[in-house]
Parts: sequence; C-alpha cells; structure tokens
Amino acid sequence: MKTLHVYLTRQVLATLLMTVAVFTFVLLLGNALKEILVLLINRQATLGGVVEAFALLIPFVLVFALPMGMLTAVLLVFGRFSADQELTAVRSSGISLVALMMPILLLSLFLCGVSAAINMEIAPRCRVAYKDLLNRMKAKMASVGLPEGTFIRSVDKDSVFMFFVEHNDGKNLRGIHVWELDKEGHTQSMTEAPRGTLSSSGQKLLLSLFDSRTLQKSTDGTNTVWRDGMGTVEKELDFTQAGPVQGVQALGDMTYRELQVTLYTMENAFSVAADQKKLTHKELQEQMQMIRMAQDMTMPVRVQIHQQVAFSFACFGFTLVGIPLGIRAHRRETNIGIAMALGLVLIYYSFIILGQSLQGHPRLAPHLIVWLPNFIFQAVGAVMLWRANKGI
Repeated sequence: MKTLHVYLTRQVLATLLMTVAVFTFVLLLGNALKEILVLLINRQATLGGVVEAFALLIPFVLVFALPMGMLTAVLLVFGRFSADQELTAVRSSGISLVALMMPILLLSLFLCGVSAAINMEIAPRCRVAYKDLLNRMKAKMASVGLPEGTFIRSVDKDSVFMFFVEHNDGKNLRGIHVWELDKEGHTQSMTEAPRGTLSSSGQKLLLSLFDSRTLQKSTDGTNTVWRDGMGTVEKELDFTQAGPVQGVQALGDMTYRELQVTLYTMENAFSVAADQKKLTHKELQEQMQMIRMAQDMTMPVRVQIHQQVAFSFACFGFTLVGIPLGIRAHRRETNIGIAMALGLVLIYYSFIILGQSLQGHPRLAPHLIVWLPNFIFQAVGAVMLWRANKGI
C-alpha cells in the first residue's frame, strides 16, 4: 500500500508542477500582452522592471492556475492509471479506491490551505504592488526623458500631442518636434525646436522648448492660414493613463483582513437604533430604508470576502470530481484530460461570475452563490467516487 501511495503521489505532484507551470505561463502572457507590452513599446519599462512585474503577477495568477493544475493533474494521472489496467490490478489485490486515493485527497486539502494564504493575503498585496510598479513605470518618463527616435503620444482634455526627439542625453533634448491634433486627428499646430529640457512635477512632465518655431493653423473665412512664431514654449505633459484615486483601493486588491475592516466600518456607518418601540411609523420606514441601503452598499464587500474563502476550497472539489471522472474516461491522451479540465473550470467559474454580477441584488444572496460550485462539485464528486469504488 505504501508503495502505491508513493507512486501515485509522485505522479500527481510531477504532473501538477507541469500543469501549474503551463497555466501560470499562459495567464502571465495574457496579462503581459495587455499591460506590460505597451510599456515596452513606449520604452517606459526596463528589463528589471518587467521581471519584477512578472514576479508580482505570479501569486495573482496562481489563484487560478493552482486549482486548474490540480484538476488537470488528477484527470491525467488517474486516466492513465485506468487505461493501463493498473487500477484493475490494484482492485484485484483487495485495495479499495478510497484507500488508494487518500494521499491525493490529503494533498488537495494541503493545497486548499496554500490557496487560502494566496487568495486572502499574498495575491492582493502583490496585485497592489504590481499596480504601483506600473504607475512608477509610466511616471518614469520624468527621469528617463522622452526616448529618442520614438513617437510618443500624450492625451490632453481636448487635444492629442505627438512628440519626436532626435537626441536625448537624459536631461537636454535636441531636435524636438511636437504635433497638436484635434479629436478627429487633424493637425492644429506644429512646433519645432533645436533644443529643450524636460523636468518632472509628480507624474507630469514640463517640456521647455527654446528657439522654437510654431506653425499655427487658423480658419479665416474659406482660407486656411499657417502662422509662424518664434520663442520659448512650455508644455505640461501627462503620459499616465487615468487610474484609481490615490488612497482608494479596489475590493479585488484588498486582503481578507482589510475587507473585514471595510465591512465593519460600512456597517457602523449604516447602523440603526436598537430600541425601535419608541420610534414613529415614519422613523421606522426611514430605518428600514437605511437597512436596505446598508445591504446594497455592503454586499459587494461580502461577495468579495466569501469569494476569497470559497475559492480556496476549489482544489478539494476538483480533486473529488477529477479522480472518478478520469477513471471513467479511461483515456491516457493529454488533450482529452485538458479538454475535460477546461470544461469543468468553465462551469465552476460561471458561478463565481454569476455571484459577482448579482452583487447589486442583495435579496438574491450573491455572497452564497459563490459557494454553490464547491457544494455541487464536492457532492457530485463524492457520489461518483462511491460509484467508482463499488465498480458501478
């Protein structure tokens, strides 16, 4: 028995490491193409910054990669175990399936603890640090300056500016070209300067152009006139995109403890009087309205709290379903196992998405909906495991 336990555990662990690595790489690549690649193209990110960004993203993507990897691992291992008739040999020796898979269930419970630590503490902190790093990369233009030989775009309230610098030594600029466009993309002015400087003010930059030459477009009846001007020009630039207000943190970026503090603060803000016997009918109506308002305001926080906890048990539910499903599939092909895993993951996450979409409807208890996939997968997995153990 011990030999079988060691054999299965080693097989599952080896496959788990491989599948988690693959899913982590795919999810990291998706985030990189969406956020980091833009900074690389604009030369706002260094190699060290990119490596740090990927390192901070790993805990965030592990939230999803770890359950998916565990499900795929048990599907592949037990599918091969069944297809190679090894399960038949084990059963002929009088060993039950439940006794055989006990180390794998214990491994899944251990991974639930790891997932809880990642979901509730590590991933939110790394996500906040990752966003701060992106903001620093965007603002780093102030110290690096406009990269030479590259077209840079800056969006103002009513205009769009395009910049091109021929030479940049980090402080002094040479051969500066600035185009001002309207919202339709039509050129409104062109400015050229042989030299200039760039200084920072927070996340904004102050571009000073010396001995500049400006061609300004103006409409005079039916004729279009370009006016030539000389002198010193200063422009305030902002290369960062609009982001969250400083000090305001998204619910998805909060740790479990921070969410509890937020919920406690909000509940106190909407607290009602304890003695309702002395209240008038109008005051009771106002208090009921206050209670409904409190439910509407606090429900997104409750959903996030329950989601962090419920999602930590995904590995156990996936393991209970994956083992008998892999045995029943009786296939050793990798593509079959991955396809089944993706289908089950899609079903599981659909409940999470449903709970999030209903967080504006507290009467539907969306904070409990996020627990449904765990209950369903564990119940279905227990029944399937019982049937597989009985050979049904």
